[in-house]
Amino acid sequence: MTVTMEKEHLTEDLLKRLLASSSVESYLDTHETVNTTLTEFLRELIDARRLKRSEVARESGLNPTVVYDIFAGKSRPGRDHAIMLALGIGCTLRETQRLLRLDSVAELWCKDRRDAIVIWCIEHGMSRACTDDELYRLGERTLLGTNSLR
Repeated sequence: MTVTMEKEHLTEDLLKRLLASSSVESYLDTHETVNTTLTEFLRELIDARRLKRSEVARESGLNPTVVYDIFAGKSRPGRDHAIMLALGIGCTLRETQRLLRLDSVAELWCKDRRDAIVIWCIEHGMSRACTDDELYRLGERTLLGTNSLR
């Protein structure tokens, strides 16, 4: 189940429109920019899936207090915690990338070995625990801890 993102145009298409615009104002007048906050997006995600924050905390492996603070807008998750939240919510890859963008951290990049593993796990509907197992098995730092085989 995806959130309202499906209604939005792809960034590449919007970039073409922006570059082809006669002025920045003419592009901005099309209302294609996004003003959603990280907190709003997280709430949309869990509402669409009818999840409770406690379920997200359990599935993500994050401390419930940390999850509640992120949802309340009191703190930002950081990259690995954002990925863990996405896995705990059951986000698609596209939703995960947007969550990372809204957190102002780097998106997952398939040219990076660790990121490629995480991308593959997300695409195959794996949980956070299974994703950590794959990362560990392949010698990469896990999301929950700092262990690796390297």
